Amino acid sequence: MKSFIVSLIVLFSTSNFANAQELKSPNGELKMGFSLDSDGAPTYQLSYKEDVVIKTSRLGLELKNDEKSLINDFKISKTERSTFNETWQPVWGEVNEIRNHYNELAVTLTQNDTDRIIVLRFRMFNEGLGFRYEFPSQKNLVYFTIKEEKTQFAMTGDHTAFWIPGDYDTQEYDYTESKLSEIRGLSEKSMTDNVSQQGFSSTGVQTSLMMKTKDGLYINLHEAALINYSCMHLDFDDKNMIFESWLTPDANGDKGYIQTPSSSPWRTIMVSDDARDILASKMTLNLNDPCAIEDTSWIKPVKYVGVWWEMITGKSSWAYTDDLLAVQLGVTDFTKVKPNKTHGANNTKVKRYIDFASEHGFDAVLVEGWNEGWEDWFGHSKDFVFDFVTPYPDFDVEAIQAYAKAKGVKMMMHHESSGSVRNYERHMDKAYQFMKDHGYNAVKSGYVGNILPRGENHYNQWIVNHYQYALEKAADYHIMINAHEAVRPTGICRTYPNLIGNESARGTEYQAFGGSKPNHVTILPFTRLIGGPMDYTPGIFEMDISKLNPNNNSHVNSTIANQLALYITMYSPLQMAADLPEHYEQFMDAFQFIKDVAIDWDESVYLEAEPGHYITVARKEKESSNWFVGNVNGNTARTSSIKLDFLEKGKKYTATIYADAKDANYKTNPQAYTIKTKKVTSKSKLSLLSVPAGGYAISLKEIK
Repeated sequence: MKSFIVSLIVLFSTSNFANAQELKSPNGELKMGFSLDSDGAPTYQLSYKEDVVIKTSRLGLELKNDEKSLINDFKISKTERSTFNETWQPVWGEVNEIRNHYNELAVTLTQNDTDRIIVLRFRMFNEGLGFRYEFPSQKNLVYFTIKEEKTQFAMTGDHTAFWIPGDYDTQEYDYTESKLSEIRGLSEKSMTDNVSQQGFSSTGVQTSLMMKTKDGLYINLHEAALINYSCMHLDFDDKNMIFESWLTPDANGDKGYIQTPSSSPWRTIMVSDDARDILASKMTLNLNDPCAIEDTSWIKPVKYVGVWWEMITGKSSWAYTDDLLAVQLGVTDFTKVKPNKTHGANNTKVKRYIDFASEHGFDAVLVEGWNEGWEDWFGHSKDFVFDFVTPYPDFDVEAIQAYAKAKGVKMMMHHESSGSVRNYERHMDKAYQFMKDHGYNAVKSGYVGNILPRGENHYNQWIVNHYQYALEKAADYHIMINAHEAVRPTGICRTYPNLIGNESARGTEYQAFGGSKPNHVTILPFTRLIGGPMDYTPGIFEMDISKLNPNNNSHVNSTIANQLALYITMYSPLQMAADLPEHYEQFMDAFQFIKDVAIDWDESVYLEAEPGHYITVARKEKESSNWFVGNVNGNTARTSSIKLDFLEKGKKYTATIYADAKDANYKTNPQAYTIKTKKVTSKSKLSLLSVPAGGYAISLKEIK
C-alpha cells in the first residue's frame, strides 16, 4: 500500500531575488545551499550535521559547435519546493517495502541573451542528495550536442578513496585504496598496465566512488537513472581537490546528443558518519521511475548452477572444434568437422548439471558455448558471429529442454554478442522468440570485446541506449536479463525489474585469471552494488585452479566460509552456485548453506561495516521466519561480535554457524571450516573469528 504526503510552495522571481536557496533533508542533518555566483553560474554546497562535505561547486554543460554553453550568465526565474513521502514495494529486493521520502527544490534558470531555460532539480533524502539537469521544451533550445558536462564535487580534504581507474570499456578492476592526492600516480601506472586503449585520463576514476574523511565521514558519489545519456566518470583536479564529471564520448568524441524535452541522470552524493547507512540506502532506486511493467508475475529470483566455471578455468572449452581454419573458410555443417573433446556444452555433461540442480533444489541451469560461433568469435572485429539460435551438434535443444522440464528445472540462455551490437539487435526478436519457444525465461547476455560499430565503446550514450533497448525488448517477451560487460547499473531495476542482475565489475571469474585482492568483496557493496545487484557467481569450494587445469596456476583468494557469506553480503536476486558438482559433493555439509539460503528478502539489517575491511549483514527470508547472516573479512584477522536483537522477541531459533577454522588460511588452508549449532534468541550475542579473506555464514531457523 502506498501513502503520499505532498506539499508545494512556488516562488517566482524575475531577477536574483531568490538567488540564495537552502534545502534540508527530512531529518535536518543534511543541508544544501544553492546560488548563482557573480558570473551567473549555478553553484551548490553540501553539509552534514553542520560540517561541510562538498565545498562550493559549479554546475553546467559545455556545448559543441561554438554555441553559448549552459554554464553561466543565468538568472533565477522560478523556484519550486515540495516534500514527497511514499512507501512502495519492490518486485524483489533486500526489503519488502522501501520508503521514498525527500524534500525537493527545483530551480528554473533563464540564460541572459539566449533566453534558454534549464531546470536544476535537487532532491534531499536523509542519506544524501540527488540532482539533475532538465531541459524543458522551448523554442531556443531544441537540439544540442554536449561537449562536456561540468558538474563539480569539491572535496574538503585529502580523503581516503576506494576507486578504479577511468576506462570507457571495462569496470573489471581490483579496487585501489589510497588518498585522493595519490590517484594520479597510481592511476597512471594502472592505465599503463591495464586500461583499454580508450581509457580517458590519468586522473580519472569511475563511479560509484567511495570515500572516507579523516573525521570518519563516509561519502559516496554515483549517478542514478542513466537513460539516453553517457555514463559519467569523474576527472580529479588534485591541486584543488575537485572532481568534475567526464562523460563517456562516442566514436566522434561527442558526449551526448540531446533533444528537448529531456533530462540528465541524477548525480548522487550519499553521506553518513556510519558506513552501514551507505549500504542500507535505497536512494539510487528511489531516484528511478516506478515499475513500468504492469504484470510482473513472471519475474522471479533465480538460484542456478551452470556449465561455466570449468570453461573459465580452462578445464573445458566453449568451442566445439579446434579446426579453426575450417571455420574461417566458412564451414556450415559442424557435423563434418572434428569435435573438440573438451567442449563443455554437450548433452551428457549438461544432463549431469540438470540432475544436480534437480537433486539439490536449484531453479535453473546455465549453459555457455551451446551455439555455433565460438571458434572465431573474439578479436577480429567481425560483424556477424552468432545467430543465437543454432546449436552445435552435441547440444540437442529440444531433448535438453524436455529433460530439464521432466526434472523440474529451467534452462537459462546465454547470448554472447562479442561486442557486435548491430548483429545482436538484428537477431534479437528471433533469439527471444527462440527462448520462449523452448521454455527459457532468463538470459545471460555478454559484450566481450570491442564494440561494433568500430570506435564506439561500452559506456557512451549510443551503447547505453542499446542496453536499455535489449532490456525493454526482453520485457515484451517476458524474459529476465543478466547483462555482463554492460554499463554499471544505476537503479534502473526499479523501473524494469526484469533486470535481475548485472556483472559490470570484477567478478569471481578473475579468481581464475590470477586472483582478486583478498578484501575485494568488502568494497564491492560500497561501490558497484550501490546501483543494483551483481551476478558475482560465488560458491567456489576448490581454490586451487591447477586441480581443474594443470596449465592454470591461479588461486581463489577466499576461504569456504567467505564464499558462503557472499550469498548474503553480495545481494542479488540471481545467485549462482558456480563451482563444479563434484566439488560440492566433497563438502556437502558446507554446501547445505547454499541450498538453504534465500534469494529474496523481507528485511535486511547491516550489523557491521567498514569499506575494505569487513561487512556483516542479516537478512530475513521472504514470507518466512528464517534469517541468514553473512560476514566477509578483509586483509586482517578479527573477531566479529554481533547481537541477534533483530530476531523476533520471545522466540527461539536454531543457529547453524559455518565459520573459519582457527587454522584457516585463504592461501594455504582455505577449506578449513567448522559447523556448529546452538539455540539462540534475540538476547543472544555471538563472537566469531574471521581470518583474512574469510568470514562466516549463519542460518537461523525458528524452533516451532
